[in-house]
Formats: sequence, structure tokens, C-alpha cells
Amino acid sequence: QVQLVESGGGLVQAGGSLTLSCAVSGRTFSRYGMGWFRQAPGKEREFVAAISWSGGSTYYAESVKGRFTISRDNAKNTVYVQMNSLKAEDTAVYHCAVSEYGGRLLDASSYAYWGQGTQVTVSS
Repeated sequence: QVQLVESGGGLVQAGGSLTLSCAVSGRTFSRYGMGWFRQAPGKEREFVAAISWSGGSTYYAESVKGRFTISRDNAKNTVYVQMNSLKAEDTAVYHCAVSEYGGRLLDASSYAYWGQGTQVTVSS
């Protein structure tokens, strides 16, 4: 059984920074892409960032480009997203997810496994 556990969420002032982590355990694909999605109250889930297995390709939503950085450490089976210059509109529950190798990382339907999420609240 595959498990994804997010951590690092919390309350931060506008303009501040947070780094989220997602640890993957259990039997999953031998190689896999990973992504971050978020959902704010009253809004639909939206794509945030994604990274290929090798780390050679990264993708970002236009709303977070230049502020967020996604990375991974495959030896630790962990993906990270560093979030800088946070804004009130970044407030949401952030979920990480695993995609099959070669999957379309911008498409939520490509992700086979999802974490339960971690809350990020940005005060203003």
C-alpha cells in the first residue's frame, strides 16, 4: 500500500516563506513524477508545481512562478516545495501526488496516489 505524508504547513505572514515536504512509502512505481496541488476554501483544486523523476524537468503554475521552487531527493523518497514571498491567495490545503513515469505532469488525472494534505495559511 502506497502512502504519501505531507509536512511543513503552518501559519505565516504575507511575504514570508515555508517549505513543504512529502515522503513516499510503500510499493509504488519504480520511477515516478511528483506534483503539488492546492485547494482553497470555496475554490477548485489547482495545479501548483511538478517535477520529473530525474529532476530535469519542472513545471509551475503561472501564479507561483518565481516564488516557488520544487525539488526532490530520490534517496529519501521525498519531494519538496520551497515557497517564498507568500501571499494571502496562497492560503490552501496543499497535496502532493505520484504520477507514473512518463505521465503528463500538468494533468491531475495522471496522478495515481495522493497525500491527505497540509494546511498553509498566509496572514495579511
